[in-house]
Amino acid sequence: MKKFLIFFIPIIFLHYFVKAQEINKRMFDEIRNQEILIGYCDRYGLTSEPFDEWFDMELNEYQLDYASLNEIDTHLPATVEITIVLGTWCSDSRREVPRFYKILDELNYNDDKLTVIGVDSDKQAPVIDFEELKIEKVPTFIFYKKGFEIGRIIETPEKTLEKDIIKILSDK
Repeated sequence: MKKFLIFFIPIIFLHYFVKAQEINKRMFDEIRNQEILIGYCDRYGLTSEPFDEWFDMELNEYQLDYASLNEIDTHLPATVEITIVLGTWCSDSRREVPRFYKILDELNYNDDKLTVIGVDSDKQAPVIDFEELKIEKVPTFIFYKKGFEIGRIIETPEKTLEKDIIKILSDK
């Protein structure tokens, strides 16, 4: 057991250290002529300047569908993981991602089960296995259960974010 811990503790520490180094990386997108978040990011990155202006506005103005939230709460097991792929330059991402965060906040969703990836104008990000996500439009919200994808919301919801989440979670 001691050998096991001596071997794996440094690996786990290194994983989190490397990921922490890469989070909320900014770059200047010459095509969009603006600063963007690229690669792994989190709420801190999205609520920092210059992204906070649109994030905070949309988060505060979005009116939650509480009836649907009650239904989501019964379907959202602790085993569901979510990946959000967004472009901080994209108007759809600027609208839908803060709304999605507001829903997750209301549901007390565990942020440890949330992965957020910022992409450039070509919808690419320097993230391991990014190609496997097959991103064509942003934002894309990908839901996983036990490591398998169970559904996506792509660009804009078919009905509302809340109703689309219910559909994804109740289908699986």
